[in-house]
Amino acid sequence: MGGMTAIETAEELIGRMAKAARRAAAAMARIGAADKAEALRAAAQAIRDRAPDILAANARDLDRATAAGLSSAMLDRLRLDEARLASTADAVETIAGLDDVVGRVVDESRRPNGMVLQRVRVPLGVIAIIYESRPNVTADAGALCLKSGNAVILRGGSEAVESNRAIHAAMAGALAAHGLPAEAMQLVPSTDRAAVGAMLRAQGLIDMVVPRGGKSLVARVQDEARVPVLAHLDGINHIFVHAGADPEKARAIVVNAKLRRTGVCGAMETLLVDRAYQGAAALVEALVAGGCEVRGDADVQALDPRVLPASDADWDTEYLEAIVSIALVDDLDAALAHIDAHGSHHTDAIVTEDVAVADRFLGEVDSAIVIHNASTQFADGGEFGLGAEIGISTGRLHARGPVALEGLTTYKWLVRGTGQTRP
Repeated sequence: MGGMTAIETAEELIGRMAKAARRAAAAMARIGAADKAEALRAAAQAIRDRAPDILAANARDLDRATAAGLSSAMLDRLRLDEARLASTADAVETIAGLDDVVGRVVDESRRPNGMVLQRVRVPLGVIAIIYESRPNVTADAGALCLKSGNAVILRGGSEAVESNRAIHAAMAGALAAHGLPAEAMQLVPSTDRAAVGAMLRAQGLIDMVVPRGGKSLVARVQDEARVPVLAHLDGINHIFVHAGADPEKARAIVVNAKLRRTGVCGAMETLLVDRAYQGAAALVEALVAGGCEVRGDADVQALDPRVLPASDADWDTEYLEAIVSIALVDDLDAALAHIDAHGSHHTDAIVTEDVAVADRFLGEVDSAIVIHNASTQFADGGEFGLGAEIGISTGRLHARGPVALEGLTTYKWLVRGTGQTRP
């Protein structure tokens, strides 16, 4: 229960931290854009300056995780080296340089009685980030929350405890030295799972929870939270290759979407191919040649003997590895019906040169990100020009798709009158 006193419960710990965060959030809302940017640039430099300490801490985490039998994929997410740590510091510096959204006027109108109304962006308040494995989340999630004027409570996984503490210590010292409230960026000291439950029940103290991790973590957060959650559970992403697709574009996009990085949430998991498209066998060949296991319906199996039969479960599976399910569909309507039945509202794409068909797909697919003639692997805040992201949201309220600074704010109405009274 490291970090809690012998008599302090998880609820008391989180309550104490959240109350301090609320005080810090009130102060953050008054800090100007230039001061926030300067403090974050100093935090980025502190990560660089403290690199030997951070890498030593990460090595201890890796030794412990290896001894505990963590998978190679988990170890890779946990591992920091000089290049990865430099990228982490660069990400914080990039966030520092983004345009500040706090105070931005969303829209303005003048009423017939002369009152002027504005909607203006303001911070959400206190944001909790619950994450696993990747120590860089400590830096980039913390920086995004601070840049958008919020206070943040970070709760990393036990496997990265020393790495997270070292990164947090480097950043917190620099932030405080440059005028930001010391408790605007806090790291939960306890690795006890009870602390997560306490965060999820902290209604009135925490304004939003963002889970960053595997399906079991996200599911637990969505099931138990009594505060708003910004998250996605699955990334069951589709590409529909229409009869009007350019074969070279289709091949390049499909291979990239599946195999560039198989473990990211934007990876394609199901490929739908129009029966009228003549290059279905070539797409199967390209995927197999790239080292991908292909599972298909009877029509796809008939195209290539290396295709394994797809089960009903395959159409609802996020593989996150070099496996893909492929189906032939009759037309655009059949593709839309399949995506509606099996998609997770994350990212779906169409490959076609028929603009009218593409426009229908873009308009009718109910996903956070819908793409024409490009890879689903672009589902990323950096690729969207947002600098970084706190995560990807597949919900319909507040924010959708990659969520960065704007998604970490809300708005309030400012009304300026000249003495008007309501009749």
